[in-house]
Amino acid sequence: MLAPDARVVMVSGAGRGIGRAVAERLHADGFHLSLGARRPEQLEDLVASWSPAGATRGPDGTEPAAVLCHRFDAADPASSEDWVAATAERFGGIDALVNNAGVLAPFAVDAFDEEALDTMWAVNVKAPARLTSLAWPHLCRSGHGRVVNLASLSAKRVRNGFAPGYAMTKHALLALTHATRQAGWDHGVRAVALCPSFVDTAMIAGVDPGPEPIVQPADVAELVSMALCLPDHLSVPEIVVNCRREDLF
Repeated sequence: MLAPDARVVMVSGAGRGIGRAVAERLHADGFHLSLGARRPEQLEDLVASWSPAGATRGPDGTEPAAVLCHRFDAADPASSEDWVAATAERFGGIDALVNNAGVLAPFAVDAFDEEALDTMWAVNVKAPARLTSLAWPHLCRSGHGRVVNLASLSAKRVRNGFAPGYAMTKHALLALTHATRQAGWDHGVRAVALCPSFVDTAMIAGVDPGPEPIVQPADVAELVSMALCLPDHLSVPEIVVNCRREDLF
């Protein structure tokens, strides 16, 4: 297993839900973090709870360099450029990227909503692709670069017709994951798509997931940590997580 060794991890959508749980877990594991959120002030209480006792020292042993909070709006390309540049300047490099930010804007097959699909395409597909491209030189230079994409079980199958656009974008994110893994292999870059079913977050408010217990954000965070620490010789391109029995999973 690769030890954190103060590796620098960017986490998008870190203000709440899965992203916040990932930030908590990775900080506990000893990673340096660059946390992107549309409203960085959402992270103030979390980061305050880590400092000063929980702060990790930088390379010179004196300057706390554990956490950078930065504005990131997945629908705004300029914010991607600003965030990656600020991360590289603060930490001197980037070792891993967790593309967590996502949006669900459901519509039915017989009620096509082009605006909703454009929004999901921009946030769920184009933003991860853009961040990966911008961080790419740093990930390759790391020698042990990691990209973890939160792709959802909807990337693996379409169970109903209420959100075909969401499934389309998550299938595309899964394709991006495999393309990333292939392109970065010789540089030590490994890519993993996490594909959980219903996760207990605000995204599924108003959706009935059924009577079974559902996946918790902390469960996903544990898998993110594992994916980041896998050694280079292990290729785990997909991690599929369900909270119920289905024929395929």
